[in-house]
Amino acid sequence: MPRIVHYARVQTPVGELLIAATGKGLCRLQLKGELPAPKEDETWIESREHLRPYEKQLLAYFRGELRDFNCDLDLDGTPFQKRCWEALRRIPYGATCSYAEIAQAIGRPRAFRAVGQANHQNPVAIIVPCHRVIGADGALTGYGGGLGMKQALLRLEGVTAQRGLEFPDHTAGVTQKCG
Repeated sequence: MPRIVHYARVQTPVGELLIAATGKGLCRLQLKGELPAPKEDETWIESREHLRPYEKQLLAYFRGELRDFNCDLDLDGTPFQKRCWEALRRIPYGATCSYAEIAQAIGRPRAFRAVGQANHQNPVAIIVPCHRVIGADGALTGYGGGLGMKQALLRLEGVTAQRGLEFPDHTAGVTQKCG
């Protein structure tokens, strides 16, 4: 029996997003609103009604009314990826963290490149806030939705860019200790 995935597109200040959930929880948030290719054992059904609770939280976040998402998640990934994603969820709203700090937080201090790859594979961006991860030097680094979107999300949370894409020293007030 195929896994049923309900999805809907949501208009936000950073563009159209696609959200998708199984009966266990949110499983995808596509930054550019594109429908991913379903896996062999999945059936995707468009249903705004099934996604309404997730949409409400997402829109409240964009209005500045929600700082912590509390929706159920159904994330498909390796144990290492899941540890990275859990560490991302512990980065407070309005704070940033480096890849090296995430690697340290999960007990793999040399795995900062692998942490970067886990971030890249994050299936629910924004909800699992990979946009809060910056370079060790405080500079913005890659983001699936583009650096402009990353910068917009950080500004929404009160983190402001200086000198183009560089951020203030991430150990001085703007950034709190990572998970």
